[in-house]
Amino acid sequence: MKVLLISINAKYIHTNNAVRLLKANCDFPVDIFEYTIKDPLEKIIRDIEEYNPDVLGFSCYIWNISLFIKIIDRLSLDGSKIIMGGPEVSYDATYFLNKYPVDVIIKGEGEKAFNSLIHAYNNNADLVNIPSISYNLNNIVVSNPIKEITDLNTVILPYYYDEDKEHIKHKISYIESSRGCPYKCSYCLSSLEKTVRFFDLDKVKEAILYLMSNGSKIIKFLDRTFNANKNTLELLDFIIKNNNSKTVFQFEITGDVLDPKIIEYLNLNAPKGLFRFEIGIQSINEATNLLVDRFQDTNKLFSNIKKIQDGNIIDLHLDLIAGLPNEDLDSFIHTFNEVFKLGAKELQLGFLKMLRGTKIRIQAKKYDYEFDELPPYQITRNNVLDTEDIDVIHNVEHMLEIYHNKGYFKENMHNILLNKKNVFMFLSSIDSHYKENSLALKNYQIEDVYKNIFPLLSDRETFLIKQDYLRRSKIKPKLFFPVIRDKDTRKQVFTYVAKNNKININELYKNSVVIEFENEYFVIIYKNGYQLTFKIKEDINWYLLFILIP
Repeated sequence: MKVLLISINAKYIHTNNAVRLLKANCDFPVDIFEYTIKDPLEKIIRDIEEYNPDVLGFSCYIWNISLFIKIIDRLSLDGSKIIMGGPEVSYDATYFLNKYPVDVIIKGEGEKAFNSLIHAYNNNADLVNIPSISYNLNNIVVSNPIKEITDLNTVILPYYYDEDKEHIKHKISYIESSRGCPYKCSYCLSSLEKTVRFFDLDKVKEAILYLMSNGSKIIKFLDRTFNANKNTLELLDFIIKNNNSKTVFQFEITGDVLDPKIIEYLNLNAPKGLFRFEIGIQSINEATNLLVDRFQDTNKLFSNIKKIQDGNIIDLHLDLIAGLPNEDLDSFIHTFNEVFKLGAKELQLGFLKMLRGTKIRIQAKKYDYEFDELPPYQITRNNVLDTEDIDVIHNVEHMLEIYHNKGYFKENMHNILLNKKNVFMFLSSIDSHYKENSLALKNYQIEDVYKNIFPLLSDRETFLIKQDYLRRSKIKPKLFFPVIRDKDTRKQVFTYVAKNNKININELYKNSVVIEFENEYFVIIYKNGYQLTFKIKEDINWYLLFILIP
């Protein structure tokens, strides 16, 4: 029997853990074809038809379901059984079975169900006793109950196939230490799982070592609440002790229940940049959180985040959701500003998505939600946010990406934003400036990102942003602002720098750039792919204070 599983990932750097789990836990040979959303549909269809599988399975998410539907409608196969699984189809199986030429939907965890299904097809057996599937029988949808895998240690982890090693190298690998979530947030699919279960810790450790040794760039844990595991500290300590200085580990953390002792331990023992914590704050409006069954101690959450930030060891990624029930624009602006002040390296501003099967989608009319009927089912308005409010937040999201999250700037831009009384409105003013002056929001050059914001900054802030621009490149970049060209001034600055740092003054003339603001000089030297930066402040009679900027 020829069994083929298809994955379409959002980016080339991603890998699909689900299809690998199905392969590892199937008693029959399984092949995997893995693509990205940028691959031509014609190629994917041609590959499938040339393979001509007996059973064809699709791993479905909000970012690829539309592509899979197009593929299924255009496929020309001779008697192949078509299976869909994954979070996008698990909780509305009847809809997909009635609308598309699909034979079976696997609901929830698929390892046991998929294996049983392949056995049934191989033996021409009935599907009635296979849990966690829905299927068409004489044009009637039969829906067997979802059965969670009670003992996760019966699941074979998919990290030991020689033919898969090349798919690991330099990519993001996904791993689990648990399944399920102890929380029941009404917008999240994890709220539909009944229990939290854990994998054997030794198996998880073995998988970590395997992925690291085969060149995984990032290992991302899929646990919905990684720190729900009583062995959290033991696992983090294992990673620290086996750190290869190449692989980064990312976790979803529930911040208000994170033990401060874990933060203290990591700040003392972990190398900088080894860990990324993704913490979903979503909103600090307590009434809003209660309406989505979210119970959050914001004071404790903020305290823990500040401890993480103070350590400067863990990269912090914070999440917000715009459009939650009864959070109007003013409330969201307050949430945004207070969370931004925490100073995280990345702040992700997302919008509520009405995912199939979630409680919030069922309650949509209660809050007058309107949302896109196609994935990702993003809201367009509700009873406290009109479409103009949503547009304002979208515009700020775009500017947040450009001027904070994308990493175009060094620390100066981050600090300038932190010092704004209302960073949300400042980002909104940048968007207005772009629109009023017909500036490009797409396909821009990096120098445009810098110079476009200059009119909104003070002279002092502009000087700092110019430093960010000069420091982001290892070779002398394109210059679009004035630099010091006065011969006498350059000679005085270069003489001082050369004398105090044992640098050949000719190298300074050849490879450096100098900018000035109110008798303060910023000198940067580019050579051999390295940069040295100096900050010099002029005082009476050229008494010079020298500061080396790391």
